[in-house]
Amino acid sequence: MYKYFMFLLMLVAQIASAQEKVSGTITDEKDQPLIGASVIWKDSTVGTMTNEQGQFELPMNPGSHEIAVSYVGYETVTLMVHEPKVITVKLQASKTLDEVVVKTKKNSLSRSYLKPLNTQTMSSKELLKAACCNLSESFETNPSIDVNFSDAISGSKQIKMLGLTSPYILIAEENIPSVRGASQAYGLSFTPGTWVESIQITKGAGSVVNGYESISGQINTELIKPADDIPFFLNAYGSTDSRFELNTHFNKKFSDKLSSSLFVHGNTRVSKNDMNDDGFLDNPLGKQINVMNRWQYNDLEKGWVSFLNVRYMRDEKQTGQKSFDPDRDKLTTNYWGSEINTDKLDLSSKIGYVFPDTPWKSIGFQNSFNYHKQESYFGLNQYNIQQNSFYSNLIYNSIISNTLHKFATGLNFTSDDYNEFVAVNGPLTDVSRRDNSVGAFFEYTYDNTDNFSLVAGGRFDVHNRLGAFFTPRIHARYNPWEKAVLRASVGRGKRSANIFAENQNLFATSRDFSVLNANGKVYGLDPEIAWNYGISFTQGFTLFGKKADVSLDYYRTDFQNQAVVDLDFSPQEVVFHNLDGKSYANSLQLDFNVDLMTHLTIRTAYKFYDIQTDYLTGTFERPLQAKHRFFTNLAYETHIKEKGKQWKFDFTYNWMGKQRLPNTSSNPEPYRLQEFSNPFSVMNAQVTRTFSSVFEAYIGGENIGNYKQKNAILGADDPFGPYFDSSMIYAPIFGQMYYAGIRFKIK
Repeated sequence: MYKYFMFLLMLVAQIASAQEKVSGTITDEKDQPLIGASVIWKDSTVGTMTNEQGQFELPMNPGSHEIAVSYVGYETVTLMVHEPKVITVKLQASKTLDEVVVKTKKNSLSRSYLKPLNTQTMSSKELLKAACCNLSESFETNPSIDVNFSDAISGSKQIKMLGLTSPYILIAEENIPSVRGASQAYGLSFTPGTWVESIQITKGAGSVVNGYESISGQINTELIKPADDIPFFLNAYGSTDSRFELNTHFNKKFSDKLSSSLFVHGNTRVSKNDMNDDGFLDNPLGKQINVMNRWQYNDLEKGWVSFLNVRYMRDEKQTGQKSFDPDRDKLTTNYWGSEINTDKLDLSSKIGYVFPDTPWKSIGFQNSFNYHKQESYFGLNQYNIQQNSFYSNLIYNSIISNTLHKFATGLNFTSDDYNEFVAVNGPLTDVSRRDNSVGAFFEYTYDNTDNFSLVAGGRFDVHNRLGAFFTPRIHARYNPWEKAVLRASVGRGKRSANIFAENQNLFATSRDFSVLNANGKVYGLDPEIAWNYGISFTQGFTLFGKKADVSLDYYRTDFQNQAVVDLDFSPQEVVFHNLDGKSYANSLQLDFNVDLMTHLTIRTAYKFYDIQTDYLTGTFERPLQAKHRFFTNLAYETHIKEKGKQWKFDFTYNWMGKQRLPNTSSNPEPYRLQEFSNPFSVMNAQVTRTFSSVFEAYIGGENIGNYKQKNAILGADDPFGPYFDSSMIYAPIFGQMYYAGIRFKIK
């Protein structure tokens, strides 16, 4: 009996000890929270990092009574702690930063060695390396994302990750899904680049907290926070393709807790350009006004953080033949033309509460309402859609016993009301529908604060069209030795394919639209289901005394079902059908990055894709997708001189291998394309001159080598004939483009 009593006593003591913790907040000299500060027991491997509110929780460690608090660019603080307590630590900026620290702090593209998800973070500095006028153009210097024009008419750009187009990527704004449904075709162009603070790119299925739809990855955009914004910012831009943009930011701090920003964006293209002499505009005429008012309230002492956003946007595009006049020729056969007009209203809020006495425990509540209305026509075809969406996500974060074991759980609700009308070679057809889903999720995170971490999550959702289903996802990270990280992931995704909204480039063709297997609940099709598997290895090292790293990523996506867009059945028809057989995408990426010398960085990447789908007429490579791609980016900065004067130089080279083109062999000879495109390369460059800490100017060029796709529009001489097709775009059609701009700040 005595032995059992002693065992029970020791067990109770151990449990009590495990629940004894040190917690608190880490801030800078201005009482702003420091995110990602390191808090560790000295002479041990037990530690943690601060969260978004600068707060931490650390279990007591009998083997040490000293806590070291550190953050890049700040003096390390050591505290003596003998008992559980709540502490506040204010770090002072380091007076002598060595060169390595400075370079680490200024990295514009980074990947953590400590996170289990394979995530790359692009800072606002990375977005300044190119003519980043909106989100769709912000990935030109990132090898993980492929960027190409979606067609020869609209001027919109399409992104791909792991060889799959953007509908398979969950695209979010501050972790609220943003580009989905009606906005899939043009939504990326509705977020100006100057509004963006950072972008997180995650390969693989991603977290279950953000939803069940992601298959190939997640892209999350963080906007500039009002609490961190400057009083005034101005960016003016103009280019040789007659595109002009103006961005202004206004910021007001009403108190140390309440701040507000007003973002105003406008752009226009005023001249008709036809560089390839096919009679069609290379880029649409257009104009856009985009306004966002953003509020932030922080009360760190009481644990409250909240955001409120209101945005309105109007976007107008006109394209088609140079002689087209919409007042005279709309929906006639006089000249082929198109107009795409979009109105968008967004309201969103985020409220977070961190329990002051238990900072590892928090509650977040996200809500968003979106109104999206597009009215458009393409020659004689019409497409009109209005989507009213409501999204709500309740998240609770806490720990299990200690901070080595964390979890997030919550409830999610989504409602989408689609009023959708389609006319393809005939009258308008009503394909409207309403989608509702409610779900619950749980995600467990284990981190031994040393060399291993695991994220295992699952969610159960009930959808009025997709049914009831479970979504599991797992991510793991292991550090086998110094500056090395091995990651693995597996996850499932499920989604409704919005076949018309996601394939609007096909309206600008003479193809008929057909839907086979029309017994499903989404346009007659079944939901798309896929599994994604991935493994990644990164090794950092020193090369000739300079920092370098090499990474190898391999991912495979296997579709159990897919809404196949079949362009090979006939050049005069596109067939949408459920997958009958196999469809998969293999992606291999090798990266090598090195600081060649002080302030000179080179990033290189090679990508290989093996993407196959069973179509009605056989198994083929995915069309308009290069199997091989090579990427290089060179960035050089001079030393910063007095008053912030500096030069910055950036050069990006992209080589694209041959791409399979959709089958046109049954067309008459003048309207046939070759089976594969020719390989080509594109070069972009930019020079930035910083005159002071508040003013800089930049000039640059895109497609400096002036490569242009020949015969970009099939049947351009007879746009109302049976062979017209503007969707088979694999390369630039405009040729060289040069631009210039200025940035001005009031701090």
